[in-house]
Amino acid sequence: MIADAKTDLDAADQIDPQTVYTVLICDLVGLRFGPDGKPDPSEVRTHIEFKGGSFHAAALSDRTELERGRVHFFYQPDLSTREELLEAASDGRYDAVIAAATFLPPETVFPLAGVRIGAGTGNMGSRSWGGGSGDGGTAVLMNTPGINSRATAQMVMKAILKVMPDLPIERLHGRVARGAFDTGRDLRDFPTEKLEGKTIAIVGYGNIGREVAKLARAFGMRVVIHARPRHREWIEAEGFAYALSPAEAAEGADVLSVHVGLGKLNAQTGSYANAGLVGADVLSRMKNGAVLINYDRGELVDVQALEGALASGQLRHAAIDADLFRDASTGSLSGPMLPYLDLVEKHGAKLELLPHAAADTDHPSRVAGAKQAVDVIFDLICRKSVTNAKGTVPSDYVSLGATTPSGIGPVTERDLLKLTVQECSELADLCDRQSRLWRALSDARPHERGKIVAEQGEELVRLINRLCLGIEQSNLRGPYHQNIIPG
Repeated sequence: MIADAKTDLDAADQIDPQTVYTVLICDLVGLRFGPDGKPDPSEVRTHIEFKGGSFHAAALSDRTELERGRVHFFYQPDLSTREELLEAASDGRYDAVIAAATFLPPETVFPLAGVRIGAGTGNMGSRSWGGGSGDGGTAVLMNTPGINSRATAQMVMKAILKVMPDLPIERLHGRVARGAFDTGRDLRDFPTEKLEGKTIAIVGYGNIGREVAKLARAFGMRVVIHARPRHREWIEAEGFAYALSPAEAAEGADVLSVHVGLGKLNAQTGSYANAGLVGADVLSRMKNGAVLINYDRGELVDVQALEGALASGQLRHAAIDADLFRDASTGSLSGPMLPYLDLVEKHGAKLELLPHAAADTDHPSRVAGAKQAVDVIFDLICRKSVTNAKGTVPSDYVSLGATTPSGIGPVTERDLLKLTVQECSELADLCDRQSRLWRALSDARPHERGKIVAEQGEELVRLINRLCLGIEQSNLRGPYHQNIIPG
């Protein structure tokens, strides 16, 4: 902790003492309720103040009254509608912005930077960003990938388990509680199936898609993944099947889970590259009575095709997690969830609609993501360094590449280089000892192998387990991505 404090003090010292920096936080950074009955931002506030910044639970009014040589964060989590955001941030009064689910209109202006809490940047619609997701701006756009990957993946599995296997838990509970059930006579009327052996198609091999794949495999499901061809080698190396297209992945699938993000925005059409990706051609390939999970972005599914699949029985259930906004003054609704509401009257029993809550209701993930967003803002201002950039990094900044929480995302050079000498030695010893036993089995005659297994089999399996544990703990399993922090 002493070393961390020294680092942060050094960072604060590098801020121009005559400059005022302002950052808008337009989403919740704490999801647990505090003493006042409202979501509590105190953990992130403490982090900001520890780093030498100032936290203001109000909007920016007069920049000239702010203390110079500091980064000032203005917490405005209730901003949601286009009109509110334009009024707050169309004049460039905030140098940077931190957002999670809030959609930033193109006309919002942030001259310095923007950070999205979580993966993707599809909601960061400001034209301030340079390249990538932007439209000719110069500000740096970043995100905090992997922060909520496990939370989202666990919610995907929860959604699947609610309908597969289809065991009427509440009905059975009611009968048992009333003493109206005889296991020997009545249980045969409630057959069910395991997830084991079912096929799940996953569209996308990013942090969330990969975490879903790992959990599905733990349930014994067959996992088929569609992603860009460059991922094929690593998908297959992890023991998953690769599909060339979403439709191919969906062929015969019991479940389809989509995790690709919106893709690039077409400035001329106003639509995203992946909008409607899951359409009739994909849904028709699935098993009859399959399940669709879209805990990514509402626009990824063709709602008309979804309605047809629900009506025909091609799908028996669809779980959708997308933003829904309600104007407090008029009551009018907006957001990517809106088209799905038209399906409720006819197919409500087959639908589960969430307001983009699958990952965002996880308090530790939101706090961790917000803290990381604060950190990258300080790094950008104090060190001219950029982490997890989306799009162009200005020439006067240093890119530090991408980073994710431990165990999430690909294996990087950073993961290998941070191994201690002792850790490398322990892994080498485990590999050497295993190698000798495997070589002994390989070289032995068939009638000699039984003796070797009887004498050394337990040791071999123990070594295998220890090596697997060491690999998992060191984040050395998964796709490899070259990523060295410049020295």
